[in-house]
Formats: sequence, C-alpha cells, structure tokens
Amino acid sequence: MSGNQEAILVKEESVEGIPSPLLKLKSWQWWLLVSINIFFLIGGQAASVILGRFYYNEGGNSKWMATLVQTAAFPLLYIPLLLLPSSESSSSSCSLKTMVLIYVLLGVIVAGDNMLYSVGLLYLSASTYSLICATQLAFNAVFSYFINAQKFTALILNSVVLLSFSAALIALNDDADAPSGVPRSKYIVGFVCTLAASALYSLLLSLMQFSFEKILKKETFSVVLEMQIYTSLVATCVSVIGLFASGEWRTLHGEMDGYHKGQASYVLTLVGTAVTWQVCSVGVVGLIFLVSSLFSNVISTLSLAVTPLAALAVFRDKMSGVKVMAMLIALWGFASYVYQNHLDDLKVRRAREQAHAGRVDPPC
Repeated sequence: MSGNQEAILVKEESVEGIPSPLLKLKSWQWWLLVSINIFFLIGGQAASVILGRFYYNEGGNSKWMATLVQTAAFPLLYIPLLLLPSSESSSSSCSLKTMVLIYVLLGVIVAGDNMLYSVGLLYLSASTYSLICATQLAFNAVFSYFINAQKFTALILNSVVLLSFSAALIALNDDADAPSGVPRSKYIVGFVCTLAASALYSLLLSLMQFSFEKILKKETFSVVLEMQIYTSLVATCVSVIGLFASGEWRTLHGEMDGYHKGQASYVLTLVGTAVTWQVCSVGVVGLIFLVSSLFSNVISTLSLAVTPLAALAVFRDKMSGVKVMAMLIALWGFASYVYQNHLDDLKVRRAREQAHAGRVDPPC
C-alpha cells in the first residue's frame, strides 16, 4: 500500500470519529476502556437518580440544591487528572480565550439542563423519569447528524422511532404514578421538563464531541477530565447564584432539620448524589472521547433497564403494563443501535487488516 493510500485510510477512520491514539490500542484494551466507562455511566446514573428521588421523598424540596449537587463534586476529578501523565504532544491549536468561551458556554448549558432534570425528578417517579430520559437517543441522533456528521442508518432510524414510541406511551399513560401529593398538572410539568432536559443534554453531548474534534484537538484522556472539571465549575457557580437569587438558601436549615431520616442522612444523601453524578459524568465524557456522543447517549438509555428495577426495589414504584411495554420497546431501540455499532466495528477491523496486509506484502 502506498503512503497516499495509507493516509487516505487513516483519514477515513478519523471520519468515523476514532482519534488516532485510539487506533494504536489493541482491541481488548479499547474494549476495556469502553467497559470501564460504561460501568461508570450506568452505575453512576442509576445511583444518582435513586438518591435524587430519595432526597425529595424524605423531605427535600430545594430544586436549586438538587441542581447544585449534580456538579458540586467536580474537585474530585483533579485526583485522576493529576495522576495522568502530561501530554506535551497533544497541543491545542485554539487560544485560551476560545477555551474559556467553550467551557463557559457548555457550563451554562449544563446548569440549565441540570435544573430541568431536577424539576422533572421532583414531579415524576424514578422509573417514569428514567424511561422519559431514553428519548435522549432520539434527540442526539438528530444533533449528531447535523453537528458531528454521524451517519443516519436504517438501524439508527429504527432505534430513534422505537424510543420515540416508548416516550409517547409514557406521555399518554392515564394511569400515571406520580409521587404522593403531586397533581396531574405537576406530572405534566415534570414530563415536559424531563423531555426538554433530554433534548438539551443531547445537544450538549454533540457540542462536546464537536469541541474535542474540531476546536480543542487534544487526543489524550486528560482533555476529557479538563472538559468535565471546567464545565462543572461554571455550572456549579451558576447553580450557587440561582440558589441565592431564588431565596431557597434560607429554607435549607429548616429542610435539614425536618428531613425524615435525620440531619446526618440529609448530608450523606447530598454528598452521595454529588459523587455519583461525577462518576456518571466521567463515563459520559469518556465514551464521547472513545466512541461518539451517540454511543454515549445510547449507553445512558441502558440505565432505564437498571433504574426502574432499582426504583421498584427501593421505592416500590408501580410497574404498570404500559411502563413495562415502554421499557421493552426502548430496549429494542437500544439493541438496534448496538448492532449498528457492531457492524461499524467490523468495518473498521477489516480496514485495519487490509492496511496491515498492505504494509507487510512485498512490493511487486
């Protein structure tokens, strides 16, 4: 294979969204990194949703506090960042001003998205909330198509349609299982806020991937942590401003005193929620870096098979026939995308084998 042909192959693989350092990894190494990030995402997201619903169930009522804890534990991410070797070769071509603008813009979006999720979880059960969040994939497929040049295949389209049907079933479910004391009107507000948060979150993932590939142009895992740290810093500042501007900070002392499980449980719930959200965030951004924003969002939807079951065990959430059907349809949609990703993986492997065969064959 000539030098030009080999360069073309590398370029074509880059179009698939695979950074060049990842091409040097063996298959098992790449899958190990992906598996670790999948575990972080699914485990962190399921635990954070359960703890968030627990906070509201036991007497918590501050939407801004629920928003704040989703990013407040970002300093923990400095630990792995300091342990990672510095990457002198992965320099960014953008200026400091551009980087600051990126972090501020994404951080403000994160804060707004977290607020919408907090309102949604306040008025919805944990299982219903998780099922609505599955629409992230449908939104992200569209954003990835326009922003990240993601291919829109028949299998991905099938996944989008199925997940849309799943959300529609939840929306049209007359037997809504809202938390105790939540009227139907508030249930609708929760549904709309969660749906809007899913759309905004999908946009955020696509913008992150675009920033990695087109602007920051760093190809080390440290940029993943830097992105998470600085956007979380901005989001935390916005949340603190919102907490004080809304006046909710005045109610926090009384909220802690009246917490059903006691003050210690109140603090532990907030701390646990903050830590698990950061674990989830590392998984999200890690999968964007390793694969794509669409794959990251698909793995997020897998938690709908975990969170409703966990909510059933912890909160005795009602799993009606409609919700079970919505879950099965969503899982079908997830399987469609996983199979598409498997086909893409086979295609890249064949290209690598052809490239290797071309390098080892003697010239004619």
